[in-house]
Amino acid sequence: MAGFKVCIAEKPSVAKDIAQVIGATTRMEGYYEGNGYRVTWTFGHFCTLKEPHDYNPNWKSWQLAFLPIIPPSFGIKLIANKGVEKQFSVIERLVADCEEVINCGDAGQEGELIQRWVLLKAKCQVPVKRLWISSLTEAAIRDGFNKLKPASDYDNLYAAGSARAIGDWLLGINATRLFTTKYGADKSVLSIGRVQTPTLAMLVQRQKEIDAFRAQDYWELKTTFRETVFTASIARLEAADRAEKGLAYLKEHPFEIVAAETKEGRERNPRLYDLTSLQVDANKKYAFSAEDTLKYVQALYEKKFVTYPRVDTTYLSEDLFPQIPGILGSMKHYAALAAPLLEQPIAKSKAVFDDSKVTDHHAIIPTDVSPDVLPLDEKRIYDLVARRFLAVFYPECKVSNTSIAGRVGKVPFRVTGKQILEPGWRALYPKEKKASGENPEEQEIPVFEVGESGPHEPFIHKGRTKAPKAYTEATLLRAMETAGKQVVDEDVRDLLKENGIGRPSTRANIIETLFKRKYIEKQKRKLVATQTGIRLIDTIQDELLKSPELTGVWERKLRLIEKGEYDAAQFKQELVTMVFQLTSTVKQHQVMTD
Repeated sequence: MAGFKVCIAEKPSVAKDIAQVIGATTRMEGYYEGNGYRVTWTFGHFCTLKEPHDYNPNWKSWQLAFLPIIPPSFGIKLIANKGVEKQFSVIERLVADCEEVINCGDAGQEGELIQRWVLLKAKCQVPVKRLWISSLTEAAIRDGFNKLKPASDYDNLYAAGSARAIGDWLLGINATRLFTTKYGADKSVLSIGRVQTPTLAMLVQRQKEIDAFRAQDYWELKTTFRETVFTASIARLEAADRAEKGLAYLKEHPFEIVAAETKEGRERNPRLYDLTSLQVDANKKYAFSAEDTLKYVQALYEKKFVTYPRVDTTYLSEDLFPQIPGILGSMKHYAALAAPLLEQPIAKSKAVFDDSKVTDHHAIIPTDVSPDVLPLDEKRIYDLVARRFLAVFYPECKVSNTSIAGRVGKVPFRVTGKQILEPGWRALYPKEKKASGENPEEQEIPVFEVGESGPHEPFIHKGRTKAPKAYTEATLLRAMETAGKQVVDEDVRDLLKENGIGRPSTRANIIETLFKRKYIEKQKRKLVATQTGIRLIDTIQDELLKSPELTGVWERKLRLIEKGEYDAAQFKQELVTMVFQLTSTVKQHQVMTD
């Protein structure tokens, strides 16, 4: 039956939503039909890059002599799975029999790759359009169908996805076989990956710092004046007798206030969530793994309650601005918190709306469809997204920062304190009075006058130096995002995202792979490198494979391919050259040792 348009979604549930909106309501075997459409689906990856033995039967055998394995050109094949084969034959038949295909795959690089490979394998000869939407609400699907794009608009996205897959294949297959045949004792496979290995290297490095750490005692001089504890502004003392001498000296002199300053300050509103920051907060607050958070937010997206989650921007596009009051008005469970925002016009702030900071999608926000009942874990994720969405439109939080300097004889002392004057957006986070990183001993500070002095009660505080902190999933995700650089400032973090390792959507999977391979394990919330993981990193002499910076450079090139500013063929050639160099180095190493 020619004259049909075939829509291909990434999973059955999405196909069903699309079919209902466009009127394809008759259920057939493997697709829906009606109103001139046939709506079918994949379920994730149907095709994969061919394996070495598909190109050359000799390459089935893991031997140093056959490395490096560089196919003359890369091909794809159907995944060997009965369900996949059955559904693919439905797609193949529909595509052969239609006048146009509408690619309704997940609107991201991975989704583009999945669908393009399926269409390639199905030998699609008809024109292809692209549905590109940021949420699965009926309004968004309808709007998307009114604004279908030519598939060619997304050629660069596909080129980047394809280059990523080929790059991972070239490095993963060759490096894994190379190191396994060369160094793998007792037939164990040494698994190496473009993102997996530098991530493991960061964990191993931290593990070694922790293992090498030796705790030391230190002593600090403190004193209480007018019920306020001041700390001496001098280097920590490393011997008890020096602290005792200091204490004796302090007892001979009165305490005097030499400076007092109170400044009013503002705490900027938090940013909207991208996937990584949502995974970070969910790990800190609920100990959710990155993979679980992705699973819950993906479920909320498919239930139409939040927008597309696999994003790496914390901004909204400017064309969403008119929809904000409608979304706020629909958040019935948060009506009391949304009410003050709806009393006056919403401000169009550059900290929230900025087209130059939005890539394929905007930050994760609630849709205008409000949930009634949700499983607890999904509800917790929804609450994080909803509160954050409200928080960006609230006033800034006003604080007063007090800093008091005192002295006892010649020893300087200091205390600082913070008071919230107007909570602003912090009203949405009542239990989280303490901002992260604030001094847990923070105290209400009375009013001090410069020049006042009087008796005080000095004492010695004994402490122990602490080892570097083990990574948690939250801190590891942050480190992957910035290729291992320690960053607090959001704007600096934005710049480094271009060079992060992995993509927001794949980082959870990388961490899970390290667990599966037993290279890392969890101890409560801590991620700990196992002996196997440490041995693997110690075996790899080649810094390139372990370097987060290098992986960050590749990541940036893949982003440039996506923007049409770098040639995918050149990227592949650079990787081929690197694989040749790596192979030759490791083989020569064999000559030297054997």
